[in-house]
Amino acid sequence: MRILILGGTTQASELARALAGRADVQPLLSLAGRTQNPAPAPIPCRIGGFGGAEGLAKFLREEQFDALIDATHPFAARISANARAASAASGAPLLVFSRPAWEASDGDDWREVADVSEAVAALGERPRRVFLTQGRLQLAAFAAAPQHFYLVRAIDQPEELRLLPHHKFISARGPFTLEGERALMRGEGIEFLVSKNSGGGATAAKLVAARELNIPVILIARPQRESAEETANLADVLAWIEAHRPAP
Repeated sequence: MRILILGGTTQASELARALAGRADVQPLLSLAGRTQNPAPAPIPCRIGGFGGAEGLAKFLREEQFDALIDATHPFAARISANARAASAASGAPLLVFSRPAWEASDGDDWREVADVSEAVAALGERPRRVFLTQGRLQLAAFAAAPQHFYLVRAIDQPEELRLLPHHKFISARGPFTLEGERALMRGEGIEFLVSKNSGGGATAAKLVAARELNIPVILIARPQRESAEETANLADVLAWIEAHRPAP
């Protein structure tokens, strides 16, 4: 059974490990290529785009894939939309393997916003020390508020850093520990944490640390996506694969 996995997340890596070495499946992990040094994959991997929904549908047909699993980031709205369209066009069944959004607990000070522009505005006019963990692709938006100091953490150093007059960059890949996040925020005097509501456990420690240190969190809401069969459980994914195995 040939399975195309659209990856780049902890969920994709988890699924790849579960399928590695199996003789009854031929999985291929596809990465967009936005990270310069992706973590090694235990299954065959390709890097790069497909050329939109039509290109993805063509790839599925020509390479004779039996199923498509979208395990991309919850904020990767475009590739997820392309996956839905390509599934419909090619006939390859689609499953979304995602993770639940984070939910506030007692003691959390969360200010939920719709997008990065609202996140910038929510910081206010007074100069603050801000920990940015929302990703590097929309970093340039914070240049509109140059009065703040920005602590930026990402896997690769963003070119947009030069647009922020006051910043410090940390190159790191999760998961992160609560002790480490608490020490980092306290040591840098952080007054605001900015994050996307991506969910999952790999980077959730920062939210707990912010709660313990009474640091407000500006949380960017997930984009709306079209409905599709979806699960957050690996066992469900493996059962779905078995249920969609083509007849011999």
